[in-house]
Amino acid sequence: MKIGIVGCAGRMGQMLVREILATDGCELAGGTEALGSDMIGRDVAEIAGAEALGLTVGDDAQALFQVSDTVVDFTLPVATARHAEMAADLGRALIVGTTGLDADHLSTLSTASEKTVIVQAANMSVGVNLLLGLTEQVAGILSDDYDIEIVEMHHRHKVDAPSGTALALGKAAAAGRGVDLDKASQRVRDGHTGPRVTGNIGFATLRGGDIAGDHTVIFAGDGERIELTHKAGDRAVFARGAIRAALWTQGQAPGLYSMRDVLGLD
Repeated sequence: MKIGIVGCAGRMGQMLVREILATDGCELAGGTEALGSDMIGRDVAEIAGAEALGLTVGDDAQALFQVSDTVVDFTLPVATARHAEMAADLGRALIVGTTGLDADHLSTLSTASEKTVIVQAANMSVGVNLLLGLTEQVAGILSDDYDIEIVEMHHRHKVDAPSGTALALGKAAAAGRGVDLDKASQRVRDGHTGPRVTGNIGFATLRGGDIAGDHTVIFAGDGERIELTHKAGDRAVFARGAIRAALWTQGQAPGLYSMRDVLGLD
């Protein structure tokens, strides 16, 4: 499978390049960066610390889609929406790990998936997707007597909060409870907030250092507390999951899929 990487010179992009080069059945099709990047013209593999392949970083995403079977995207929401339209027009699969997608971006992905295969997940880690399943299951078993709090911590450079994974965990907990997360979500606490509202799902966001991603779902009851935790010690786990998803797209019908589909959890 020929796999292209948009945003190939970033930290995640470089890990994806290395993962493709290390995975049987994969071939690096190329990579792109935003117009004006000082990485344009350099060798894609060499930037990632591998032996040069003669593939230079470009700025034309559509050209990359044309030479790829699947493209992996961990960029920005606006760019991801454009890439989804390109994938649909050219019939290429798209793996989306971009976070911070709003309703309009997700609608664009959904429309594009009518013509091609798109796998979108807030977190590509196998472990995190198991955590999502467990969170929904536990939330469905425990009553509102158990307060749900989601705590996440990421590196100092992360620009969106709460993380896409934290929000996905909130949605899993809400699904288990049979409630609407938008109505039950408590994102901010400051000043005199009064007592906690029964049934709310709280979020706490921490930023600092170089933490790849820590997520904990707390079910706090009277006299006991259950905590489900996943800690990513290396961003390579996200790259491995994304390439696993790319390989999975072979032979799949057009549609919008999740990592739970890839892993057979649904």
